[in-house]
Amino acid sequence: AAIVISFCGISFSTVDYQISLRKSLPDKDEFRVLPKLVYLFYKLLTITSWLLSVSLITLLSVRSSVILLIFLWICGFTWTLKQHTTFCKSKKMEYLYRTVVGIILIFTFFNIKGRKTKVCISIYYATHTVVTLGILIVYMFWKPTIIKEIHFTIVSILTTLSLVLGIIFLVVYYRHFHPTAYCRPQACSDEIDGEAGQKVAVKTGRFQNFIMQ
Repeated sequence: AAIVISFCGISFSTVDYQISLRKSLPDKDEFRVLPKLVYLFYKLLTITSWLLSVSLITLLSVRSSVILLIFLWICGFTWTLKQHTTFCKSKKMEYLYRTVVGIILIFTFFNIKGRKTKVCISIYYATHTVVTLGILIVYMFWKPTIIKEIHFTIVSILTTLSLVLGIIFLVVYYRHFHPTAYCRPQACSDEIDGEAGQKVAVKTGRFQNFIMQ
């Protein structure tokens, strides 16, 4: 029950984050019920599949599990460094923010810069899929005595089914419900000393709007 509640808590948190991020796009409609549900199931199912995989490798070898998680955190942290995030005012807090983002990216993907993420999210979930399948294959051949065969069969089916359904919900969300515009010009204002009818368009970045929410 605690594990299920944790899964749901993480998933709902990511939905709240997405709602706030959607509000940073003034030219888009608000996050309605159907997109929320699709996004929630995408997060819930992919997180469930991943945590079941981590649980399996932890049963097999705690050391291997720790090494895997540290390696994934290093990858996530390095990615945030390359993104040159500017969420905090001081450098120390910015590095703390990137450290936390690296931890979150171990379990789920989210947009930290308000930019297009088609390539990044594809690489992210392709990597998780390969690691998950690799863990299941290792279990199939190793067959550790710590877990009964029937238990492994149930867990492997749940892991694979959650992953497949999660990817399906992911594709449905990004094809039909994800905003395609990331910023738009604000209302134009006349120049004081400009020619008649001349306009100046001021663009506001998506993430700046998100921080202001």
